[in-house]
Amino acid sequence: MSGNNQRLAVFPTRMALTTMKLRLKGAQTGHSLLKRKSEALTKRFRAILGKIDEAKRKMGKLMQGAAFSLAEVTYATGDISFAVQSAVRQAQLRVRTKQENVSGVMLPAFELYSEGGNAFELTGLGRGGQQIARAKDVYAKAVAQLVELASLQTAFVILDEVIKVTNRRVNAIEFVIIPRVENTIKYITSELDEMDREEFFRLKKVQGKKKRDRAADEAVRVARLEAEPEVEQHAASVLHDDEDADIIF
Repeated sequence: MSGNNQRLAVFPTRMALTTMKLRLKGAQTGHSLLKRKSEALTKRFRAILGKIDEAKRKMGKLMQGAAFSLAEVTYATGDISFAVQSAVRQAQLRVRTKQENVSGVMLPAFELYSEGGNAFELTGLGRGGQQIARAKDVYAKAVAQLVELASLQTAFVILDEVIKVTNRRVNAIEFVIIPRVENTIKYITSELDEMDREEFFRLKKVQGKKKRDRAADEAVRVARLEAEPEVEQHAASVLHDDEDADIIF
């Protein structure tokens, strides 16, 4: 970048200098706040990343157990998909959303809750009731874990985007805005110092001229005072030479 792009286009005045200093203070305060926000979000991001890894491992084990439970039910009772579909009228497990504020960022959190009665009370009365009940409990745990994983994954994606934006803002303030304002302050200070030097030199020249004028006036006055006695003496001698003789009656 050229030197002109490293500072703002302002007229070098003391008011502009005060404005730039206030702007620099605000930029430094904003940088500090955004830096702390980025650190807090990064800390939460890493915690969520660890929870996601743990939840995925747990989810794999639960799905494996659910697959085995479904295989046991199929072996004991045959295909029960038609019986399940005919018994279900509405979903028993539902999901509701709530929000959590993390350093000004609203993160959605999914919560699982149960609504309505058990629609599978009569399923498996003939045979395989124990296997069906076990499969139901395992799949309920798998759904709960899936909802938790979805909540963590959503928060992970949102935090990832917010951290990127925050870091871009921090870098822009640190490496663009603050250096540009500091360079502007240096430019205004140097211009004001140059103006002060020019004013001092002008005042010095004016004072020197006034001193020379006073010295010239003083020399004229002294010369005039030195010339006045000669004029008086000459006038007196002229009067003495023209003095008339005394007349005696």
